Amino acid sequence: MNVLFNGRNGKVGTAVAPLLEEAGHTLVDSLDAAQGMVDFTRPDAVATNIRAAIAAGVACVVGTSGWDVDEFRDAPVAVFYAPNFAIGAVLMMRFAEQAATKLSDAQIIELHNVAKVDAPSGTAKATAARMGGAPIHSVRLPGLNAHQEVLFAGEDELLTIRHDATSRAAYAPGVLLALEKLHTLPPGLTVGLEALL
Repeated sequence: MNVLFNGRNGKVGTAVAPLLEEAGHTLVDSLDAAQGMVDFTRPDAVATNIRAAIAAGVACVVGTSGWDVDEFRDAPVAVFYAPNFAIGAVLMMRFAEQAATKLSDAQIIELHNVAKVDAPSGTAKATAARMGGAPIHSVRLPGLNAHQEVLFAGEDELLTIRHDATSRAAYAPGVLLALEKLHTLPPGLTVGLEALL
């Protein structure tokens, strides 16, 4: 597939874009040549990029978090958004949702690099929503990539569910899956990698 990768030279893009090429996708420089768009940019840029793709009739895979997705619920092309493209993170959210049915005292701690502009992260907000609500603590420090743990307290016990993405290359399998399934998605917004698994 010909893919316009917005954010190709950013932290996620430099890790993921070469892996898309290795998988057989061709990275192009304009929407005119694109069959799909991938966006890992910034919250203040992503909506403009999606609007441009929609105007060009190009379906989108979006990994940027911290923006209002509701504008694109009825888009005339497929707009796929995932708060996290790491398969392990999707499983962590699923396990946290299951644990929340048995242990109601829970808190989420998400840790990211100091350069991450949104807090709490999209993954933490999605996890909290799936659990029916839980307090979120955001940590931004140099040297971190993307980490999240969910702590569940019971009488005399503590359950910790944790996911660590030690490299941004961890997102590539999820992005590749989204590109593979993009043509099967209906017009409008689809949220969450779990919808494709």
